[in-house]
Amino acid sequence: MKNFFNYKTLFIAALVLVGLLLFKYFKSDVPEEVKSDSHEMIDSIALEPINLKYGFPIDDFEVEESKVKRNQSLSTILRQYDVSYAAIDKIAKKAKKVFNVRRIKSGREYSVLFSKDSLRTPEYFVYENTPVEYIVFDLRDTLHVYKGEKEIIYKRKQIKGTIESSLWNAMVEANADPVLSIELSEIYAWTIDFFGIGKGDEFNIIYEEAFVDDKPIHDVKVLAANFIHHKSDNYAFAFKEGDKDGFFDEEGKSLQKAFLKAPLRYSRISSRFSNRRYHPVLKRYRAHHGVDYAAPTGTPVHTIGDGVIIKKGYQKRGGGRYLKIKHNSVYTTTYMHLSRFAKGMNTGVRVKQGQTIAYVGSSGLSTGPHLDFRVYKNGSPINPLKMKSPPVAPVKKENQAQFEVLKNKLMKELNGLDNIPEQLIQDSLNNSIASTK
Repeated sequence: MKNFFNYKTLFIAALVLVGLLLFKYFKSDVPEEVKSDSHEMIDSIALEPINLKYGFPIDDFEVEESKVKRNQSLSTILRQYDVSYAAIDKIAKKAKKVFNVRRIKSGREYSVLFSKDSLRTPEYFVYENTPVEYIVFDLRDTLHVYKGEKEIIYKRKQIKGTIESSLWNAMVEANADPVLSIELSEIYAWTIDFFGIGKGDEFNIIYEEAFVDDKPIHDVKVLAANFIHHKSDNYAFAFKEGDKDGFFDEEGKSLQKAFLKAPLRYSRISSRFSNRRYHPVLKRYRAHHGVDYAAPTGTPVHTIGDGVIIKKGYQKRGGGRYLKIKHNSVYTTTYMHLSRFAKGMNTGVRVKQGQTIAYVGSSGLSTGPHLDFRVYKNGSPINPLKMKSPPVAPVKKENQAQFEVLKNKLMKELNGLDNIPEQLIQDSLNNSIASTK
């Protein structure tokens, strides 16, 4: 019996060995080009990307793209593609909670997705409401409407430039989105008077720019900047504490102050603070205890700080339509020659720094649209351009180490030192310090 089991075991082992040899023989007999072709076919199947647009495998449809023409509506557009009036009415009603079809605007892009068959039935209408958001109208039997968003790609960039005429033009010359000039004016709103910047001032900015379909959508986020004004560095580093974003200087002090440097964006100073100024209407010399900002009628006027409106009125032979705001026990500000007040601006209303309170005009004694802005300290007029404003809180103690790491990294990038070995940077700094002793 024992010998029987030994023979049986040997027989099974022999069969396994023969099987392995046959497998190896037949495998090696397969031509190499067949093996290669099969691998390539598998790879092509695995790696072939699906072309998605608006969330659809777009190659499964016939697509017609166009733009909304003047006076076109959802109805007139869909009728071009033989969608029935009944279906249009139903889908317009379905869209009410998602999108107001009356807000379809001329110039906006849209796509119609047709079935790939002899009937060429329109199955989806996609309207691009913004560069990012689109509205999908499902034209099939379900008649469904929903919103979608395109993917936003953020690209990190750095630009440098010197102002020759204006900050806006300098941005254009540096091949940057001019919207960056507005971002800078907001970042430095408390520390730099942008009505006083001029030829020779420099900027160096690290930022992220948003792209959709490889096109910029005029959305930028500044990460770090240095604005050299009157040959002085003014660093700004974006840093988030909790859920609050802010900008801080190289010492961790907040750039935000109790008062803004100016009550409106982008304009020019047409008249400065003076104890003896020739009045263009009265034709005589008198004190002008304010700063005149020339700007188009309707330009928004912002309060430079938190406060309460204590006066609202009209001076026929003076400042015209005006507002007076009390910020604290020391400072009050006045905004004159307004065209109109912002909604809700009444005596006793509390306002927040940067809030739109009124609009530039030419009411009262005025030769043209401008804002006459005045600041009073303990009841006496002071020059708004020379007012010093206390800063808000710096980086919190528990966040200082994290801020230092971020600041040092961005500082190296700004100065073009991010690819230089650390020891060389330190040696250069040490030599620089030694040379100043």
